[in-house]
Amino acid sequence: MADFSCPDWFEKLKAGRSPLPDNMPLDQDEARLAVEAFNKLRLPDVPGKPLLRDVAGEWARDFVAAIFGLVEMNDDRTVVIDRKARKFFQLVPKKNSKTTNGAAIMMTAMLRNRRPNAEFLLVGPTQATAERAYEQAEGMVKADPWLRKRFHLREHIKTIEDRTNGAKLRIRSFDNKVMTGAKPVGVLVDELHELGKISYAAKVMTQIEGGIIANAEGFVIIITTQSDEPPCGVFKDELKLARSIRDGEFEDAETLPMLYEFPAEMQADENQPWADPTNWHLVLPNLGKSITVERLSPKYREAKEAGDDKMSIWGSQHLNIEVGIATNRDRWAGVTYWQAAHRKGLTLDRLIEDCDVCVVGIDGGGLDDLMAIAVIGRHKITRTWLHWARAWAHKDVFERRKEIVSRLEDFIAQGDLIRCDAIDQDVTEIADICERLHAAGKLPEKAGIGLDAYGIASLLDALDERGMAGDLVMSVGQGWKLQSAITTLPRKLKDKTMQHCGQDLMKWAVGNAKSELRGSNYIVTKQAAGASKIDPLMATFNAAILMFLNPEASSFNADDWIASYA
Repeated sequence: MADFSCPDWFEKLKAGRSPLPDNMPLDQDEARLAVEAFNKLRLPDVPGKPLLRDVAGEWARDFVAAIFGLVEMNDDRTVVIDRKARKFFQLVPKKNSKTTNGAAIMMTAMLRNRRPNAEFLLVGPTQATAERAYEQAEGMVKADPWLRKRFHLREHIKTIEDRTNGAKLRIRSFDNKVMTGAKPVGVLVDELHELGKISYAAKVMTQIEGGIIANAEGFVIIITTQSDEPPCGVFKDELKLARSIRDGEFEDAETLPMLYEFPAEMQADENQPWADPTNWHLVLPNLGKSITVERLSPKYREAKEAGDDKMSIWGSQHLNIEVGIATNRDRWAGVTYWQAAHRKGLTLDRLIEDCDVCVVGIDGGGLDDLMAIAVIGRHKITRTWLHWARAWAHKDVFERRKEIVSRLEDFIAQGDLIRCDAIDQDVTEIADICERLHAAGKLPEKAGIGLDAYGIASLLDALDERGMAGDLVMSVGQGWKLQSAITTLPRKLKDKTMQHCGQDLMKWAVGNAKSELRGSNYIVTKQAAGASKIDPLMATFNAAILMFLNPEASSFNADDWIASYA
């Protein structure tokens, strides 16, 4: 394994170079021969069917050189005995010859292959996606008389077979059976961002990566654009890994990242410097070839006119802008400052230790909704508000809201969402958290636990059973009665007098919220009915209402309380 970090990646983009590390341990002969094979392929869907040598960008050749050059050969150079990288992750915007280059790479693999009866696979989120890459590869064979002699096109089963050694390039659908009986030499996975929305995607990717291990020269190539929704599932995991390798945070990796994107601070800048057409060349490696600024500009102007939500989607697909928090015009004002208010290292344990008083907000709906708790503590010294949240989901949510299952499973893996196995699990565990805060003497004597005026009878009963009823529980009015929290929290986030744990659960909930003016008051509702959950944010508003009362921790003796309760 090698060091594939590239700390100067953005400087390279500004210089028009590929964002790949210098001095990669390439076998120069293998890299050169692969690039020569790649260059001799023809574009099948362009007038004149030009050679890739004449129309492909240097960035594409750099990627080819890395894929085929990061190998170790035997002494007589007839067999690959090991690989220095087994996975290659390329993030590139739409219209940059992504699918065509992917097909050409797999045809290059067929041409450079030494293994008899080797199998190469084209995998996509749908059959149609995989077929597009296959059709490009098939077209490259048809466009060249020599390739037509070497390869047998079995079009009815979407397979290209090498007559010299029996190797095959074929398509596979992305499902749990994709690797059944397969030990491929190479796999191209197209549009991973779409696969991130599939609940079983991580399992299938594990199968794919496990399947190639049988062959010393085995490799997986992932070529994808950014997601048009906040990254989730396997796409989020692979993107995070690629970035950490690129930034030098992950050593001895077997993945080589090639990411065409703007730095995070440039993407988050509220002035949107990424939207300036003079910056687009930084992330469009095929500019002037398959795409031009002039062809992109009309759709950009349409998206800008349609509003921030459309702009966000357009930016994700054409400039690889990550959709993190909603940018719609009617978003809750706190969205803009939420990410910057992250306090690293903050946990519930740390919050309890550092704060003199804590309050709890609770929000929950039906069984197909989330139940959520938010804790806001006041720092003993700085008086800064510190925030932590958790949510619970019953199986009804997973059955009725399938479009968000992958996202929910991410939150479960992070420990911020609990899947309920019993009907009263959420109520019991929320009461446990409240009891912990009470025993630590962090709750005020009055108005320490706030919940919807309608409340949840079972939760009230659970709190009462633990001696936490009466004045300690406060009914918090909803709708316009939350206006003080809705309008004040954005100011506290902006000046960082409120900070949070940086939980993806909250980032998602905050991004799902929109603000509406009703009469003379603002209320917060969901962006879309059903799937757009905001319960953790509503629980936060409930807690904020209690903290506005400037509470003081009770002089309650935890040992005496525990003894009497026992």
